[in-house]
Amino acid sequence: MFLSFEGGEGAGKSTQIQSLLVWLQAQGHTVLVTRQPGGTDYGQRIRHLILDHHPSELLSPRAELFLYLADRAHHVDTVIRPALAAGQIVICDRYADSTLAYQGYGRGLDLNELKTLNHLATGGLQPDLTFWLDLDPALGHARIGDRPGKDRLESEALAFHQKVRSGYAALAAEEPLRWQRVDASLSAQAVLAELKTRLGPYLNSPVEALP
Repeated sequence: MFLSFEGGEGAGKSTQIQSLLVWLQAQGHTVLVTRQPGGTDYGQRIRHLILDHHPSELLSPRAELFLYLADRAHHVDTVIRPALAAGQIVICDRYADSTLAYQGYGRGLDLNELKTLNHLATGGLQPDLTFWLDLDPALGHARIGDRPGKDRLESEALAFHQKVRSGYAALAAEEPLRWQRVDASLSAQAVLAELKTRLGPYLNSPVEALP
């Protein structure tokens, strides 16, 4: 199975992924947890290029896009596909839908072009299920607070993150069988319980039977 996690800043994706990893491993599943960008050595370097602050030089939306796509193509070919072929459950912290939400709805790049480029970068590989941890961006900003080391996207204006959230809602409406919206304003324990409930019925199903 290939699972992706999506959501705005402060939604708790990393925390929930690690908790889900422990739960799945306790049931005897072999699980690979990875992320985009940054799931490979090359990807780590690309991640720094994208997310680090460089006040003297702004990164254009198109340049940002192609850095994400380069990371994604390499990551799919060298990490995700081999793990799936070996029969592992792959959990990816952000995937192609992030590009549609952030660069499409957030930055205003053409959605049809982005979908075509995503298809090229992934070779058409889609998650079996996508968990969207949905959170009001104002609450997400409050959770992040003034913590040091906020990256370039975390530092974007609230209006940008509201566009991203609207984008996620539109994407989830387009593919209701793949997308699973989870209310990320709940406690961490309640969110994890919801994830287990949503995922449980699929664990003993062959991948071909998944939506």
